[in-house]
Amino acid sequence: MSKLRILLKDADVITVNGNNDLLKKSCIGISGTTIDYVGDYNADLEDNYHTVMNCRGKIVMPGFINAHNHTPMSILRNYADDLKLMDWLFNKIFPIEDKLTPEAVHAAANLAILEMLKGGTTCFSDMYFFMDRVAQAVGDSGIRAVLSRGLQGESGEEDLDYRLQENIEFYKSYHHAFSGRIQVMFGPHSVYTCSLPYLKKVANKAAQMNVPVQIHLSETKDEVKNCIEKYGISPIKLADSAGLLNERTLAAHCVVVDDEDIEILYKRKVNVVHNPRSNMKLGSGVAPIGKLLDKGINIALGTDGASSNNNLDMLGEMRMAAYLQKVFTEDPTALPVDQVIKMATVNGAKALNMHELGKIEPGMKADIIIIDTEKAHYYPKYNAKSSLVYSSNSEDVETVIIDGRIIMKDKEVLTMDEERILFDAQEWAEKLTK
Repeated sequence: MSKLRILLKDADVITVNGNNDLLKKSCIGISGTTIDYVGDYNADLEDNYHTVMNCRGKIVMPGFINAHNHTPMSILRNYADDLKLMDWLFNKIFPIEDKLTPEAVHAAANLAILEMLKGGTTCFSDMYFFMDRVAQAVGDSGIRAVLSRGLQGESGEEDLDYRLQENIEFYKSYHHAFSGRIQVMFGPHSVYTCSLPYLKKVANKAAQMNVPVQIHLSETKDEVKNCIEKYGISPIKLADSAGLLNERTLAAHCVVVDDEDIEILYKRKVNVVHNPRSNMKLGSGVAPIGKLLDKGINIALGTDGASSNNNLDMLGEMRMAAYLQKVFTEDPTALPVDQVIKMATVNGAKALNMHELGKIEPGMKADIIIIDTEKAHYYPKYNAKSSLVYSSNSEDVETVIIDGRIIMKDKEVLTMDEERILFDAQEWAEKLTK
């Protein structure tokens, strides 16, 4: 069977390449799963492609990479709000999560993936349980994902606890599944839900199997305070002492960090995921993103779960990230548009060890979105990047291509039954909260 070849022509292309090039009225050629041409239009081009899509008046760019999420928590959207993190987590979220079934997790994952696709997210990172059902939703929908079983544990004495064993078996079954669209990490939840011996056990197993790790770190002042009271050191120092931190580690939040913490993150080449709206909603504080970037630390962008955000809209997350740093530093030049676009695309690809994603260049994977800018809130058209970060919204995403396959066209997700997904999500929400 010959490769499907698609030509996107007459587009304003946000490349996110090394020069941050914005190409006007340009073409992108796709052959199979890969970008094979980026450049000017010529009449002979169309003869080389099966499908030609006119992108006049549209922005074409890499799909968004949501580097931190808990997709099944979409079923808990608006369930528990206006609470502090530990109160929200231990008194509301953990108790209702105990009621979740594999079927409920599958329905919730479908809901989250539908929302992400409609907003231009082509890849996400996830940490939860019943992850085989999340993987099934990923496989069926056509999206790309990095998945891990959320781990909690107190003892490091047993050979393997059941959660870690589940993560290991999940890795063996699903790493590189669905034509490579799924990768698997280990997912120790945090230093306050995992003991030091358990964190060491996870780190040792990850090193033995060469599996990356993702973890929540230094999200709140209380987390840091309690960790120092218990261990005498910060969560980042504790995770480092356990052997968890390296260039493939994904550390979500890193809101409450001192200079020594930042130095460790830099030396270990840890990837940090910024979750501005979740941090704001839970009153966790403002991560010092400018300081981390100045140090040379890779910063990706994530939404966190829909129960603490309460949506999975990466365009909104980009805007809020930029605004938050400007007000936090009282500097309007903080986190300019090129930097925040990188956080949502190529930085996320680096953080997830998916180096063929995040840029529009020949040889890169064809994970591409098309955004309709023929709307009042894009006019007048001075700067496509500024309009993307400061003016757009998720409803403007028109087409989504993943692995060279058209997943959403004219705002319709072709791989999912939207009506059924919404019905199932509501039905399960009512069962859980009856």
